[in-house]
Amino acid sequence: MGWDVLRKAEWLGAERARGYLVLLALVNAATLAFLLLTSTNGIDRNGFLIGTDFISFWTSGRMLVAGANVYDTLAHVAAQREFYTLPGEYTAFFYPPSFLPFVWPLGFLPYFPALAAWLTLTGGAFLAAVRAWFAALGLKGPALVLIAAFPPVIVTLTHGQTSFLVAALLGGGLLLVRERPWLAGVLIGLATIKPQLGLLVPVALLASGQWRTIAGAGGAALGLAGLAILIFGPQVWADWLAITQTASSATDSGTIGFAKMVSLFAGLRLIGVPSGFAMALQVGVTIAVPATVAAACWRRSFTPGMGALVLAGAPLATPFVLDYDMVLTAFPLAYLFARGRAEGFADWERITIAATFAAVAFARPLAINAGVPIMPLLLTLLFLLVWRRVRGEIAA
Repeated sequence: MGWDVLRKAEWLGAERARGYLVLLALVNAATLAFLLLTSTNGIDRNGFLIGTDFISFWTSGRMLVAGANVYDTLAHVAAQREFYTLPGEYTAFFYPPSFLPFVWPLGFLPYFPALAAWLTLTGGAFLAAVRAWFAALGLKGPALVLIAAFPPVIVTLTHGQTSFLVAALLGGGLLLVRERPWLAGVLIGLATIKPQLGLLVPVALLASGQWRTIAGAGGAALGLAGLAILIFGPQVWADWLAITQTASSATDSGTIGFAKMVSLFAGLRLIGVPSGFAMALQVGVTIAVPATVAAACWRRSFTPGMGALVLAGAPLATPFVLDYDMVLTAFPLAYLFARGRAEGFADWERITIAATFAAVAFARPLAINAGVPIMPLLLTLLFLLVWRRVRGEIAA
């Protein structure tokens, strides 16, 4: 009986779920308002600059405008500290040169107008992608309330991160594969600004034979890389390759903070598993997830379910993924909910949807204060449940 409470989760009906969503939205809005109202001159009550991580992108934009090398770490540190200094804090910049055309315009604006413009444009793109998925899945729910309630959204807002942009490009691209393959490819190609989150995309496209989308993605990715060379010079790629080892070391050593990360590797390291063994297990998952996606997509017409499977697996396939990247899960969560509402919820679906939706609100505090990593388990459950639904589509 006890397990049935979770397995069936029949108590989580529409009215109760709606109430939880409104409560989460109010908590998120109050948190954001408190952060802003208790800040002084753009510095929050804990001494952090509003937007935290965004200073890395804005600094990079300023350096590009000035003709400086954004991959010169010492110069990047100095440029950040010209604007704001918090002892012991530095936000590194490891993004590939493909991302530079996106941050370059930020350098022409003061910090806070640039932050506002960045979040407005990328947030608007993410909202548009979510609404497109809702329309494709036949959902008519309150998209704005859902977005306001979704914890990864407030984490992205407060960090000034790239997550809205990457989620919009990948989510929008994968939704359009069947109807507008060339445009889908362009969006997916632009998403190579954060390549670790797109590892499963070529697997799914190749397995399902989406050649026009593949061509569009390749052209867009090469075009973006060429644009970076054209504007900033060919040396920029060599400079980026030179610091990739530093990025790898930062992931392995926990410099970024295992509690902020949601991958299997980070979860294992958080509970004390040695680095080599943790990475070996991560590699096993990184092999198993693409194999599962390839089998599900093999020689079949591409569907939103396949796109949802790719996005559900994205955080599992890489060791370097953080809590704000969980905005990607909006799309597989919407897919799983739509299928459950239309056909009846299967075992574990209701509770997994609810837990994964809300988890980012608790994941980092639990990891920091109790050393308990909950995200790898929830992400695995989400992936398996989406996979089960996609298999059902295939059988039908």
